[in-house]
Amino acid sequence: MSNEQNWLNLSGKVVVITGAAGGMGSFFAEAFAKQNAQLALIDIKQEKVVELAERLSSKYATKVIALSCDTSKEVAVDETVQKVVAEFARVDVLVNTAAILRPALFESLSLEEWETTLKINLTGYFLMSQRFGKVMIQQRKGIMIHISTLLSEFPETYSGAYSVSKAGVNMLSKQMAAEWGQYGIRSNCVLPSLVRTPLSNDFYANKDVLEKREAITANKRIGTIADISNTVLFLASDRSDYINGSEVKVEGGLGIMMGDQIAKPGGRKDYALKHL
Repeated sequence: MSNEQNWLNLSGKVVVITGAAGGMGSFFAEAFAKQNAQLALIDIKQEKVVELAERLSSKYATKVIALSCDTSKEVAVDETVQKVVAEFARVDVLVNTAAILRPALFESLSLEEWETTLKINLTGYFLMSQRFGKVMIQQRKGIMIHISTLLSEFPETYSGAYSVSKAGVNMLSKQMAAEWGQYGIRSNCVLPSLVRTPLSNDFYANKDVLEKREAITANKRIGTIADISNTVLFLASDRSDYINGSEVKVEGGLGIMMGDQIAKPGGRKDYALKHL
């Protein structure tokens, strides 16, 4: 085992990932498999999640199971949790990634679209967290990591209930951290933004969009799923043992650049140099 794996000490940990067949979820799954963690991969897309589980178990010689589940439905979640516990006898880490974003003008957003987004993005996180949380309470130990977004703090305009649902995830995580910290359970959110994923690749194929987005980050680059995954692995490890109820931003300093966007004559840097 490499020094990197020893440092994280994730070998043998039982990790549950929701939305595991998605671009982000599948990347996380492979990252944990590389660390020799055992995996329960959950997704509504049965064929894709089964294929992923078979590939990872073969490639990394670790135990990986696949479970099809609609995380917004209580009965389905209960059945899935029972299967995971029956298979592994414990759960060390839960990573919630399942989510949707559907463009909409707020004035024309239908109740159906509103409820669908909240069910998947918030209720699904609640159900999975509560049910696996009960297991973790009995164990007196457990870690929860919820993929939120920087746009839970700033509205993603013309995207319906997306930002609202993710803001709810942030508070859900805080509440669980506050109530369950006494049982040795940690709950944290990861807030990415401007990250290249399979769903956003089309944006970055446009050179003008790419350059404009790079320019508004402090790091002057677009993030990768690896940037997010590294943060998730850290939060899943005992190296982050005193981080609880936090929102870890993985966005290249986008959130601190508001002042930089305010125009000054000749440009902000040239203006400062001129008046030194």
